[in-house]
Amino acid sequence: MVMYIGQALKDVLKLPRPLSPPVVKLEKRVDAEYGLPSTHAMAATAIFFTLLLSAPSRVQFQFEVGLFVAVLLSTLVCLSRLYTGMHSALDVLSGALISATLILLTYPCWETFDHLQLSSPLSPVVALALPLFLSYTYPELDHYTTTRGDTTTILGVSAGCSVGYWVNERLGETFEPQGVLPVPLPALSLGGLAMGSARFALGVAVLVATRQAVKTASLRVLCSWYGTSMKDRDTRRRKEIEVPYKFTTYTCMGLVNSILVNKLFILLGLL
Repeated sequence: MVMYIGQALKDVLKLPRPLSPPVVKLEKRVDAEYGLPSTHAMAATAIFFTLLLSAPSRVQFQFEVGLFVAVLLSTLVCLSRLYTGMHSALDVLSGALISATLILLTYPCWETFDHLQLSSPLSPVVALALPLFLSYTYPELDHYTTTRGDTTTILGVSAGCSVGYWVNERLGETFEPQGVLPVPLPALSLGGLAMGSARFALGVAVLVATRQAVKTASLRVLCSWYGTSMKDRDTRRRKEIEVPYKFTTYTCMGLVNSILVNKLFILLGLL
């Protein structure tokens, strides 16, 4: 939700990024995108503070320390957007404030949403149909930017993971912490770091393979349907091709991440 609102606001407000010169831009891929709000600032604020507010019911930790870490990490991300020359201070502050507002407005509903997401029979239908609808109705521009594709990617992953969590709930594989909640944080150890590293490496390998296979297959089907070449970069930018191929690819990655990867962890004794 945070990323869709941020990306759509960019293309509705159409406020430019900082001029170069005087700034030195260290990134080129998203230079054609508009600037306000900074979606990096929005994402950082949303991720770190959502985790901070939701974790105490599950894990024991000193809230002040968690608050310091959340402020530090989100601030570093925000400052990085100034350093790379991609955003002004106004872009960054606007992004952080928009996310903070969304967190405050939605916080009372988190438990209800979580329950509906995991238990409602309509959850997988809504989780797939709504993001796909939003991807197709994303604000149109008179020139191509990466915002629609990036937004579709984010919505696809979100849809796949949401359906995956629903399936896991049906299978009784919710990976809840053992013991009475909130549980104590386990101590750091070499064994724990090794297990975490192994899970990370295996998860990345499976997701990269999934992305490559589904992306190639979906592009081949769509390009064949529309009679175009897969090698043509402009072809991939067409709405009727970009949206379905990215949504399909990243929805599958979300499903694999939330279902298959966890089963592999269990099978290999990593979880």
